[in-house]
Amino acid sequence: MTNTFDVAVRAEATLGEGPTWDPAAGRLMWIDVLASRVHTYDPATGRRTLRRTEQHVGAVKPRAGGGLVLNLRDGVGLLDPDDTFRWLHREAVPGRRANDAAVAPDGTLWAGTMRYDEATGGGTLSRITGDGTAETVLDDVTVSNGTGWSPDGRLMYYVDTPTRRIDVFDHDAATGRITGRRLLAEIEEGAGFPDGLTVDADGCVWVALWDGAAVRRYTPAGDLDRVIPFPVPRVTACAFGGAALTDLYVTTARVGLASPHPLAGSLLVIPDAGEGLAQPAFRG
Repeated sequence: MTNTFDVAVRAEATLGEGPTWDPAAGRLMWIDVLASRVHTYDPATGRRTLRRTEQHVGAVKPRAGGGLVLNLRDGVGLLDPDDTFRWLHREAVPGRRANDAAVAPDGTLWAGTMRYDEATGGGTLSRITGDGTAETVLDDVTVSNGTGWSPDGRLMYYVDTPTRRIDVFDHDAATGRITGRRLLAEIEEGAGFPDGLTVDADGCVWVALWDGAAVRRYTPAGDLDRVIPFPVPRVTACAFGGAALTDLYVTTARVGLASPHPLAGSLLVIPDAGEGLAQPAFRG
């Protein structure tokens, strides 16, 4: 394991977020939320693509049958392999936008929202099935962010950023229900705020720290066992990628910084950071 990072893609993303490895395409996908952009990066060839969305985009994930699922300002949309777009679940709420999302072990999309003004309790976390059925799982969220599952699928980890907490739930894989919310770890004052997260093959939780200039790893018992510092303050999310899922990709942001670091907004990577988990594609 190393703590040394490389620059995968030098960019000036306003709000870089949501790195996701697409194993079928052998590429890393990530987004710029406020610029309405979906980026891809192939580490084997260096090839990059850029797609603009018509709305602010909170997350992008691969679909099991090809194409992409997008968490957008006004709901969840599907992009087919032929680039045809259609809405799967539309729920436009004035003043609210999409934020982070994750695909559960059963292939459902857990899509978060937040208010543009970050009003307390103005966001949600919803579970979206492949036929577009939506169930609000949490309805008193401020900034819905990192979501991930333990290797056996029995636990779900979740971040509502202003709380400074990484919470853990019991997850029923058969029904998708979550119960027993409790604290895994709390980010101390002055160390930033928890943002996006990922879970590795050992069941440890890696979390990016907004205004904390770091990624941390917590054990399943909630113990802090690793800190990776970065020169940019607004570290937003992380995900394992590469053919062996050993490289940790990290997104960053420039928004709100008077004098951004030259790498703020870039996609960074820590080679051989650990062993990631293969992420399921959305079944829709």
